[in-house]
Amino acid sequence: MSDAPYFVDLVRDTVVSKVNEHEMNDQQYRIYTTIEPSLQKAAAQAVESGMKLVDQLVKKRRTKRVRVGKNKYETTVAPGPNAQVALVAMDPHTGEVLALVGGRNYAFSQLDHAVASRPTGSIFKPFVYAAAINTGLDGSNPVFTPATMLEDEPTTFPDGDQIYEPRNYEEKYFGQVTASFALAHSLNNATVKLAEEVGYDKVADLARTAGITSVKPTPAMALGSYDATPLEMASAYTVFSNSGVRITPTLVNSVRTATGDSVLDFHSERKAVLDPRVAYVMTTMMEGVLNSGTAYGVRAGGFTAPAAGKTGSSHDGWFAGYTSNLLCIVWVGFDDYSDLHLSGSQTAAPIWAEFM
Repeated sequence: MSDAPYFVDLVRDTVVSKVNEHEMNDQQYRIYTTIEPSLQKAAAQAVESGMKLVDQLVKKRRTKRVRVGKNKYETTVAPGPNAQVALVAMDPHTGEVLALVGGRNYAFSQLDHAVASRPTGSIFKPFVYAAAINTGLDGSNPVFTPATMLEDEPTTFPDGDQIYEPRNYEEKYFGQVTASFALAHSLNNATVKLAEEVGYDKVADLARTAGITSVKPTPAMALGSYDATPLEMASAYTVFSNSGVRITPTLVNSVRTATGDSVLDFHSERKAVLDPRVAYVMTTMMEGVLNSGTAYGVRAGGFTAPAAGKTGSSHDGWFAGYTSNLLCIVWVGFDDYSDLHLSGSQTAAPIWAEFM
């Protein structure tokens, strides 16, 4: 399991929370995990090659050409931390975690970034749109659809005593757009406007039911300002990839004695969160992210299978995406919380595409 040290640590924590460690060692228990070695190997390789690319982008951002005399220039690279990474891949229908990478180098840092909380950025946005599509079923007025027109322009939103002024990436605004276009191109102002119209409380309730427990009903919530771990976000995304049913991740199937008798069995918990029809509409909308939106680079890079997903750029880079049988979340960022200044489509999406 040299490819999976972070996974092994999580397995140990999972089992020790139920079985005494001395007893486990004395009885020579056998632990059957959910890991798929070929996928774990692919994940380790995708992270290694993808992070070389991230390092180059970070170095480029830190490189300055300074004039030191007449016609004389010096190139300097500002110091700074190395970016870190997490990848979680799971079966969206069973909850089994098939591959997990918790960092770049276990010898250097044992901190498992797959279970470290970070602001979710735009991979939260689908929960805003899902709450909107839900209006077709819960009797709300107005009813929102993927074709609903939204206003994408600089707007101020009241937030208690303060005002909230979101900005679009690269300050680009599109005016009147459909909800589908706004999600595919990750338009901030249109998304906050939609959350306001649907009701921040409705969006927050849906997100909490999906397992993103830290959210509060504020305008900033719509853009993913609250924290969750990559493993929690993988579980939350099963709502879209598993016909509306949230499934909790499992890393261990069973613990058995040396002779094969069962000591402990582990099962995922299931919870109906969305109507399957809403989950279907959301998957269709998120297919647009890959086919014509912010994650078009995944297609350009040669990944052609039907898939849906969402890029995220806050301080960090995120990509959440799934096919019919595999769900994968990738996070890239700095441990000191400084801003990566790179989008999820530049950092996390290429790792996702390479793995998938």
